[in-house]
Amino acid sequence: MGASGTRTVDTTERLAKLRELLKKPENNVKVFIVPSEDQHFSEYPSHSDERRAFISGFNGSAGCAIITLRDAFLFTDGRYFLQASEQLDSNWKLMKQGLPGIHLEQGTRIGIDPTLISAVDAESLKKSLEPRGSELVSLQQNPVDIVWGKDRPPYPHNSVFPLDIKYAGETFQSKLQRLREEITKKNAVASVVTLLDEVAWLFNLRGTDIDFNPVFFAYAVVTPTKAILFMNDAQVQHSIKTFLGSDVEIRSYESFIPSLRQLTATLGANKDKPMLLGDKTSLAVVEAVGQENAVLIPSPVAAMKAIKNETEIEGFRKCHIRDGAALIRYFAWLEEQLNEGVELNESQAATKLEEFRSELDLFRGLSFTTISSTGPNAAVIHYSPNPDDCAIIRKDQIYLCDSGGQYLDGTTDVTRTLHFGTPTNEEKRAFTRVLQGHISIDTAVFPTGTSALWQEGWAPAYNNTSLKPGMTVSNEPGYYADGRYGIRIENVVIVQEAETPNNFGNGYLSFEHVTMCPIQTKLIDFSVLTAQEKEWLNSYHAETLEKVGPLLRNDLRALQWLERECSPV
Repeated sequence: MGASGTRTVDTTERLAKLRELLKKPENNVKVFIVPSEDQHFSEYPSHSDERRAFISGFNGSAGCAIITLRDAFLFTDGRYFLQASEQLDSNWKLMKQGLPGIHLEQGTRIGIDPTLISAVDAESLKKSLEPRGSELVSLQQNPVDIVWGKDRPPYPHNSVFPLDIKYAGETFQSKLQRLREEITKKNAVASVVTLLDEVAWLFNLRGTDIDFNPVFFAYAVVTPTKAILFMNDAQVQHSIKTFLGSDVEIRSYESFIPSLRQLTATLGANKDKPMLLGDKTSLAVVEAVGQENAVLIPSPVAAMKAIKNETEIEGFRKCHIRDGAALIRYFAWLEEQLNEGVELNESQAATKLEEFRSELDLFRGLSFTTISSTGPNAAVIHYSPNPDDCAIIRKDQIYLCDSGGQYLDGTTDVTRTLHFGTPTNEEKRAFTRVLQGHISIDTAVFPTGTSALWQEGWAPAYNNTSLKPGMTVSNEPGYYADGRYGIRIENVVIVQEAETPNNFGNGYLSFEHVTMCPIQTKLIDFSVLTAQEKEWLNSYHAETLEKVGPLLRNDLRALQWLERECSPV
């Protein structure tokens, strides 16, 4: 995922107004926490929910702002240190996660918006504050929203449409039945679904309320006999009512919290027969249900959604082949433009790539902001160009492109690193080591239940989730030399059962790569590549040529580029 641009924003006036609100009697707090999350804990918030970006000026996807009456702190992780240091103005102190934090006085009242903090995080924070005599205070209205005022973008209410069974592979009625079986197993009265991607998947509905995500604003409550979908009235078209029929009751989005209180009472929820809430559920939702009436567990819908059915897996394969054709057309075009001396900046190039993708069947939009980065910008892991102020792509620098598309039959996310001139020996050695890491992951065979792959002292983790057949993850090792260049090679892979001579325990798993785009051989130092690694590379390129080549018959430039890049080594 990318963040647009690196321009600094003057936050002096915004912070002054916010601090005045914190002092008001109805708030009376000395600290206010502004997380990145929205009320659904979406990876990408809508523009109206980008509170942390508004108040701090830092628009990377991960981070938390903490404002006191005197200071302002921005916490983020290593992916964003460089971007944050460029975007934050002098009002802010960048706090690198993993380093010592800030000191609070005894008895400090810390304000939060209870809709934007998970109940799990709130409980952890409360416990850490107790020794200091400090407390969390839920504010009735988010003061950042007040400061933002009329300039805050309105919430989107875009159209919602049913996803055809030929793409979903399973009816929503079947999914509801599977969820109800989980409710029964857990001896619960209902399951509350609060994450947007889970709601969209569960009901086989898609929307465009959030950039790069096929989702819409909604909540759901499922009981053994009823399914209630809470969504904006303006989005409830006749087609939606017809599709859901009598299986789903539709209520307004705004009625969710009061309805939840009522349902908790009506269903007789208690500690022995609780409401099931996902572990990312907000404090506000838990308070509506009542802590004593809820149990927080890993979302059963997330577990169901994570394992793709055969239709979804085949859709992933097909959309990656089409997507590969767009990428190859783009790289061939970009190389030709640079060879002809055409001056292109990073943003112009990204726009051209989107144009190629938009011509593909079943395309619905990008899956994240394109990371089109040249030279030093490639070292900013989640960089993406500001259209008004970005670098010119140069032939004598490494170019890193991380991009993807949303299609009706799947989602793509691919990174390729190229050099359109003559790479240095250092760049080639670094690229080759990244490629070797990529190949190691691609060819790994590991026990069922593995959550991280260990090899030679490093471990690319998958959120501590045990990998199972049908899951999709990304294989994306990288190397980043700050201020100079960055390298990443990324393929989407599907977890599959592995055939092994001996089958101990619960068996073994491996990966099937579905991304189809050449890996530039110009950047490889073949003196450190093993025979097996060369064999993998030739096999991957032969597969890419075979699958993508037929889609490029009407673009001779792209086909010739593909054939050259896939030449055996």
